[in-house]
Parts: sequence; C-alpha cells; structure tokens
Amino acid sequence: MTSRDYDTILYEERNGVAWLTLNRPEVHNAFNSTMQRELHDVWRFLRGHDDVHAVVLTGAGEKSFCTGIDRFETMGGSEDGEGDGNEGDGGDGASKGTVPVGAVGNPFMFDDPGDLLGPKSNDYWKPVIAAVNGMACGGAFYMLGEVEFIIAAEHATFFDPHVTYGHAAVFEPIHMAARMPLGEIMRLSLLGNHERMSAARAEQIGLVSQVVAADELHDAAAWAAEAIASQPPLAVQTTMRAIWAAVELSRTQALELGPSLIAHGVDEETMRQGQEFFASGKRVDWRLR
Repeated sequence: MTSRDYDTILYEERNGVAWLTLNRPEVHNAFNSTMQRELHDVWRFLRGHDDVHAVVLTGAGEKSFCTGIDRFETMGGSEDGEGDGNEGDGGDGASKGTVPVGAVGNPFMFDDPGDLLGPKSNDYWKPVIAAVNGMACGGAFYMLGEVEFIIAAEHATFFDPHVTYGHAAVFEPIHMAARMPLGEIMRLSLLGNHERMSAARAEQIGLVSQVVAADELHDAAAWAAEAIASQPPLAVQTTMRAIWAAVELSRTQALELGPSLIAHGVDEETMRQGQEFFASGKRVDWRLR
C-alpha cells in the first residue's frame, strides 16, 4: 500500500487503484485553496505513476461528497491559506500572496477557483470513478463532470444552489450538460436550493450508473475500479479517449481521430497477451447489472 500526505485529501493505493478522499467533513468536504492545490498535485503525480491504473474519488463521512467552494475561506490565497477576506470578488485589493478569483484585467481573462479540481482539467487520462456518499452540489460538478462514471449511495442528492443566493450557475452546468438531458440540467440549475435530485432519479436519467446502499458503496466502487485496473492500461486509456472524443466532437470529427487512436493505443505485446488469454479458454467471472 502506498500513501501520500495531504492536509485536505486522503490518498492510498490498493490493488492498482488510488483512493482519493476529499477530507474536510466538518464543512461537508467543501474545497478551499489548499484542496485545489492538493488535487492538482495528486492528479499530476498520478499521470506518471504507472502503479495506478484507476482511481476512486469520494468524500469523507456519510453526509457529503462535496458541497462546492468553501464560502468561509478566501480562494486563491497564499500557500499558508492567508487571504484578503474578499472571497471570489475578483477585485484588485488582494493582499500580498493572493490571487484574485474572477475577472483579471478584463472579463476575457478569468481565474476560476474550480479550474484545477478535476482529472481532465489536469490532463489526467486514467479511469476515475466517483463514489458519491451524500450531498453533491455546486462546485462538486467540476469533478463529477470529468469522471468516467458515478456510483451513488441511496441517500446521495444532487443540486446547485447558485441562483438561490444570487449567483449565476455557469461553469457547473456546463461541466454536467454532457451527462444530463437538457431539461434535467435546466431544472437542477434553475430551481437552486428548492429541489434536490435523488440518487434514484439520477440513475433514471443516466447521470449515475449504479445506486447502492450506503454500506455497499465502498465495495461497489472497489469492485469496478479493480476490474478496470486488471485490464491492459493502454487499451483502457485509449478507449477512454475515443469515448470522450465522441462526446465532445462531432461524429465525423471523432471518427477521423480513430486511426490515430488505434496507432497510438494498440500495443503488439498487449494484443499478444490478450490473444493468449482468449485462446487459453479462461473466462472472466462476470457480474450482471
């Protein structure tokens, strides 16, 4: 087992899987500047860490996965967490060692506090499974919008409170729009704090791939992550890139990338091992979902 020390996240490795746990349960795992920096660090570390083939991202405790930005701390502060007390105002009155959050110089240059939270924003392209163990709202969508799939506990809920408190919900629904039908992301974003989407409803619309009892969440995520991690990494990661391309590009554009993906993502040795496994007559002990 390998571990790394952070202040706001827990990290450990088991069976080719890294477990990242957002560890600020006293504030419902809301993220601050420290967590932002630590997530950026761990995603970048994992890019070159070949012992890890898949990741499970979850939150500490049973109440929350993540409730977005910590509104009681200044974002963009210095390494020791000091700031100017003007969270997210984007003004020019930041104290020494802070970086403004919001427009910088002009509206076309913008410091987004969620920029470095998710795996894809950090150019991390190994499978990430989110295990949602309670509330997931607002800034949590920066992360959930960039994972491969979501497994949720039965008591998990999804909502976005921005408009209730006079903030426009912009980046969060953009991240989630590809995962949810238009009417659903509109309803979730526009109703703010007046309604929460249940795990059951999230599964119905395809946002969540599986709903389990709270005490089964860890095992469900571990089984899926370890099964993925047991397979040839290059084949898995190339498949991911193909599917994300299909989501983000037109069908024709994605298909045009196909030959390049095959050229870079098919390894002769991996193919040989795969053929030997098939010819051996051994079969995977599969589950039905």
